[in-house]
Amino acid sequence: MDIQLKRGLLDVCVLAAIKDEDSYGYKIIKDMKPYIEMSESTLYTILKRLEAAEMLSVRSAEHDGRLRKYYHITRAGLKRIEEFREDWKEILSIYQFVTKEDQP
Repeated sequence: MDIQLKRGLLDVCVLAAIKDEDSYGYKIIKDMKPYIEMSESTLYTILKRLEAAEMLSVRSAEHDGRLRKYYHITRAGLKRIEEFREDWKEILSIYQFVTKEDQP
């Protein structure tokens, strides 16, 4: 798969994982696991990129005696999910075109 396409898909997956509630790294990976496997190093790279793009914000809170980072989706992050939904319609159309000979 094209690396840029994959990067964009993973970014949207992470945003979707925190769309309904703030979350932290381990929980994000756990929530995504039924759909996609992701290493911690990949996740934290994505989280930093999304934070730099202002698609999420970060706060630290104490949990069991240590600090944990919680991630919150911003308006820009919600907008990116909506843009992805619109893009997906075009991607599906392209897929149908490419695979039209394969269909009975």
